[in-house]
Formats: sequence, structure tokens, C-alpha cells
Amino acid sequence: MKTINWSTDYLPGKTDNSVSNEVITDKANIEDIWNNLVDTSKWEKYYDNATNIELSIKDDTKLHFAETFHFNTFGFPIDAQVMELVEPSDGRIARLAWHGWQNGDEKTQFDVYHAFLIEKLSDGRIRLLTQESQIGKPAAELSQQDPNPMLNGHQKWLDGLVKFTKNGGKEE
Repeated sequence: MKTINWSTDYLPGKTDNSVSNEVITDKANIEDIWNNLVDTSKWEKYYDNATNIELSIKDDTKLHFAETFHFNTFGFPIDAQVMELVEPSDGRIARLAWHGWQNGDEKTQFDVYHAFLIEKLSDGRIRLLTQESQIGKPAAELSQQDPNPMLNGHQKWLDGLVKFTKNGGKEE
């Protein structure tokens, strides 16, 4: 199976916190899943843990390669930049990744790398994988919580994305 393109600094297992979530589904169109993921105007319709989303390109709600944006998640105000953006076409695996951060001192500084892969599998199935690796004291504190809020939150993101897509882009 394909994997995330990690830089050495964010290699899972070497950071203060990391999680991996995956869904395999059928009866969904990969292009629709992709469009619902990269269109930030849809995030709050299927994932309640991403709010106050602001893109640097104001006339488009879809993420673009190298674009910066801001959103709130897990109680943190995150500034981010898109590091990887590859649409699903001609059998290519779709990839979306961003570097996110919260500036601060040694107690509040927070850096993350969050990535998604979407790939077609046999028999009309689609695999969605999201992984995030975090550095900083807030990340270390998150990793000690039980249940793990990041693991559960990212699973809600994937589950919500699939359900929203299968429901034709409508909230229930």
C-alpha cells in the first residue's frame, strides 16, 4: 500500500504525537471524495472539528498547492501551508498534505504535518488514509489523553467525508 511522503522531522514514531486513520469504502466516486476534501467550504458540513477556515486565495474555497490558510482544530488556531496537492487522475493516487503550526514559546509552540491519500482499489473500492505527526509540548500532552482526541477526531473526519460524499454532498 502507498504511504505518506514524510520529511525526516515529522517521521511518525520520532515525534511527540502521531496517528494514522484509514477507511476503505465502495459505492463512492474518487473525484467526488477528492473535491469534498480539497473544498474547505464543505469541511464544516461533515467535520465539526475544523472551524474558522480562511484561505489566502479569497476567490476560491479549494486548496491550491503552496497556498497558506488558517483554521481552528482541537482547540488550536493553526496556520498552514499546502505542501502536496495531487488530484486523482490517470490511476494516480490523490495526495493532499499541509504543514501546520501555532507560533509560541516552548510551552505553546506546535508544529504538525497532516496528509491524506486517496486511492482506487480493486472491485470499485477506495482507500482513504490520513496521518498526522506533531511536534511540541501541546502535541506531547495530546498524546497522553485517553481516549486519544486526535485519533478519534481524524476518524470522524474520514467517516464524515465518506458519508457526506455518498449522500451526494448533503448534510443529514
